[in-house]
Amino acid sequence: MVLYHVLNRGVDKRDIFLDERDYLRFVHSMFELNNQDRVTLCSYNFNNNSDIASPNIKKPRKLLVDIHAFCLMPNHYHIMLTPRIEGGVSKFMKKLNMAYAKYFNIRYERVGALFQGRYKAIPITDEGHFLYLPYYIHMNPLDLSNPEWREKRIKNPKKAFGALKNYRWSSFLDYIGIKNFPSVTYRKFLSSVLGVPKIYEHNMSEYIKELEKNKLDTLGNLMLE
Repeated sequence: MVLYHVLNRGVDKRDIFLDERDYLRFVHSMFELNNQDRVTLCSYNFNNNSDIASPNIKKPRKLLVDIHAFCLMPNHYHIMLTPRIEGGVSKFMKKLNMAYAKYFNIRYERVGALFQGRYKAIPITDEGHFLYLPYYIHMNPLDLSNPEWREKRIKNPKKAFGALKNYRWSSFLDYIGIKNFPSVTYRKFLSSVLGVPKIYEHNMSEYIKELEKNKLDTLGNLMLE
């Protein structure tokens, strides 16, 4: 099994998510377009603006990839995934980026490229990279509340951890046992490494405290934006 860290950002570093509707559309697309069959978006619906339901569809999806973790930020995204079939990553990402760019350009009456070139798909071949990547992906929302985390320091760990728990647009909540978008991710594999929800929640909290003490060096090679 080959794991990939996939990321992309808006052209000229522009925002690609402008409101909740945009975030929900991308999350929805990650779920619905993860299918070897041709699909028409909106066949599936959000249930109370949270998880994704398919009340009128009985045919199961034939997945292109397993999405292990993700985080959507105003001007970029991160996805950790593995292919289910040969070429699964490229097929899934082409469908996802093209569909979202088309939606965005229609909604905001614009033309031209939305993303800064082709997405990056970085194979995860190093154990250290693998062990810390889920933390890195899930810590990205700190850019909005505690940007100093990228300098490996945190002023207020409790506040920073609270910011992560209040951020909807990542898989972090589902990994700590708070139902958010559980249908999007396949969590069995990473949970075997990260631990049960209470353990991962505790470890993330301790991780942030280490940043307060300026002791954490392992994230240095993961600053990829």
